[in-house]
Amino acid sequence: MNQVNIGAHEIMDCHEVLCNTINGINLFQLYQPYCQDQELKNILQNQLSFMTNEYNSLVNALKHKVNINRLPNVKVNMNFSPSYGIGSNPVPEAPNASINQMNDRDISSGMLGCHKTGAVQKMHAALECTDSQIREMMIQSAKNCADQAYEIWSYMNNKGYYHVPTFDQTTTQSMINSYQPSSLYNNQQQSI
Repeated sequence: MNQVNIGAHEIMDCHEVLCNTINGINLFQLYQPYCQDQELKNILQNQLSFMTNEYNSLVNALKHKVNINRLPNVKVNMNFSPSYGIGSNPVPEAPNASINQMNDRDISSGMLGCHKTGAVQKMHAALECTDSQIREMMIQSAKNCADQAYEIWSYMNNKGYYHVPTFDQTTTQSMINSYQPSSLYNNQQQSI
């Protein structure tokens, strides 16, 4: 086995990432029996399989410092046209009174939250890494979480579980137009 030099802060962040990944895998397994929609079942199973493989790759890379640049990239369909607006009758939400009330909206929402948390945590870990290979591995893993989050968000938006509120056109344009390009770089070039 190769000697791995990892700083204390870095190993603690990796520890947190791996613990969170285990929790995500366990959570997805808990969701499986409650999943009703076949499309969601497929997404859940594919993401669970990917998460497990990625976890194993992370563990092997940290333990043996081998194939560290071989972290898998998730493949998701990024060609989705979202629906904007809240609609006239948003569905009220409240916690379930029992686990037996678990539905596809609950499952997809939990999956999304898991990936959002994972992306933030893994990017934070990447910012603390001293080893450049572990840093790149954490960045790829954060991107994988972001892509899986987009996949499940797309499903939720398509099913009407996740609405995208919008501003009126005037407010949107006013906010966008309040920013102007910087001339800082051009001014520095002229003074040289």
